Amino acid sequence: MSDEMKANPEEETGLGEAGLEVFRDTVEEFLAAADVRVVYGEPIQHDDTLIIPAAEVLCGMGFGLGSGSGTSTDKDAEKPNRGSGSGGGGGGRILSRAVAVVVASPEGVRVEPVIDLTKIALAGLTAMGFMVGMMFRMNSHRHGIPRIEE
Repeated sequence: MSDEMKANPEEETGLGEAGLEVFRDTVEEFLAAADVRVVYGEPIQHDDTLIIPAAEVLCGMGFGLGSGSGTSTDKDAEKPNRGSGSGGGGGGRILSRAVAVVVASPEGVRVEPVIDLTKIALAGLTAMGFMVGMMFRMNSHRHGIPRIEE
């Protein structure tokens, strides 16, 4: 094994410490977004009733680092060029949506779900589309439309 292959890329480029710092900062930002105050929201007091909004928070992320080094294979060069490089990248997404409202009053505590009519409508339209497609398919066999044979 050559000396170039034994070199530690983290020592040469500082990628290890810098990469860990970026990763640590990113994770802290994601965890701050999923804080209990973000999930439940600020309580609202109205007379004797306390209203607490509740939300669902989903987060996903990915992160990667890489580095490399090598030497030039040009044997004619007086001084072979030694190359190195490093890089990293990452991404993520945070989604939150209201799911319920907790209502605490003198009569008791109850949880009122938040109904997302858009999702219900989209699910209904999707189901309707599949049903219409299947009806056309079933009807085409009944009328003797020839099948395409391979």
